[in-house]
Order: sequence, then C-alpha cells, then structure tokens
Amino acid sequence: MTYEEFLDEVTTLITEKYDLDDEDAIEMVMRAQADDFFSGHDDDPSICTLDRAHQDAKTVFMTYQ
Repeated sequence: MTYEEFLDEVTTLITEKYDLDDEDAIEMVMRAQADDFFSGHDDDPSICTLDRAHQDAKTVFMTYQ
C-alpha cells in the first residue's frame, strides 16, 4: 500500500480497536507524523503493510492518547 493508504489504515485501526471517533484518531496520527514517527515508512514503502499498520496503530495510540 502507499504511504497515504498506510496512514489511513492506521487511523482506521485506531478507531476500530480503541473505540475512538475519526477526529481523535486523525489527530493522533497527525501528531505522530509531525514527530516523524512515520518518516521511515515514507522512505521505504515496503514496510507499509497491514501487519505493520496494526503494530503502529497500537504504538500511536499508546504514545499519543
């Protein structure tokens, strides 16, 4: 998946797993992105996988809640 699709997937997973509304999940992902959490993903699209999205959704939620 593309970097943008990956970010969308992480956002969706946060809303589904942690029962948050879209706005809160988007804010978390945007803060993580501003902190360069996803910078490696943009440089290496091969890590933009569904498995990694699940891992990153958990990390983003735990870090930016």
